[in-house]
Amino acid sequence: MEVKAKIAPSMLSSDFANLASETQRMLNSGADWLHMDIMVSLFFLCCYLCPEPMNPEVVATLAYAELTTGHWGFFLNSFYFCAFQIPPRGGQVSLHLWKIRRHFVPNLTIGAPVIESLRKHTTAYLDCHLMVTNPIDYVEPLGKAGASGFTFHVEASKDNWQELIQRIKSLGMRPGVALKPGTPIGDVYPLVEAEAPVEMVLVMTVEPGFGGQKFMPEMMDKVRILRKKYPSLDIEVDGGLGPSTIEMAASAGANCIVAGSSVFGAPEPAEVISLLRNSVQKAQQKC
Repeated sequence: MEVKAKIAPSMLSSDFANLASETQRMLNSGADWLHMDIMVSLFFLCCYLCPEPMNPEVVATLAYAELTTGHWGFFLNSFYFCAFQIPPRGGQVSLHLWKIRRHFVPNLTIGAPVIESLRKHTTAYLDCHLMVTNPIDYVEPLGKAGASGFTFHVEASKDNWQELIQRIKSLGMRPGVALKPGTPIGDVYPLVEAEAPVEMVLVMTVEPGFGGQKFMPEMMDKVRILRKKYPSLDIEVDGGLGPSTIEMAASAGANCIVAGSSVFGAPEPAEVISLLRNSVQKAQQKC
């Protein structure tokens, strides 16, 4: 069974103020899917307000102020966010302390409400890529919002991927699994070979979290291994894809191509989308 070429412009590179019109522009340019990056950044667990002012020397031992604005200082590390007021000379410092938990990536993008709003304007396949710590929490909201595909990260679902896949399918979405550059390809085999398997594997060709990064050609070994092992599997690549890198991805066996800045930044997006599709189809003909 030959897999079809699917070109999915990444809406992360679109004009968010005109998302509906950007969607239509991509579809008019020949896009097969629309790739929706869903990321969550920092989550505040609890907040403490010190009952009494703290001596400046004490504050100095707790954290070094990386940023100061006026009479306020801020410090951020993996565990705490501090905001402390710096009074006139000789005074004491009032310290506000929030304990935080970092999520899967250091960025924040769209969520289910935006998917729901966008669905009112298009019937297109919305290829949702979840870069979150607890993907199972997002299945129902995205299913109700109208997501078409739900791709979660294997790194964030080692303990519950079977239940996760079942829930995704029960809400009419197509399950996929993604892996970061540092994750061994073998980690996704059980999910592809399961009784209720994922239907796509997304190989990240950049570190997830931001658009416009440089393509990592060494990730093509993973694509080649997957294509040889699973000839009929949809294999998606995401990160740094464009006219200068598509040949590497296509020849390795990728058939679903996510492209952001190379499409949205082009004078003629339709020409770039056509080039990407033709490269995949030509590579398939050589096999």
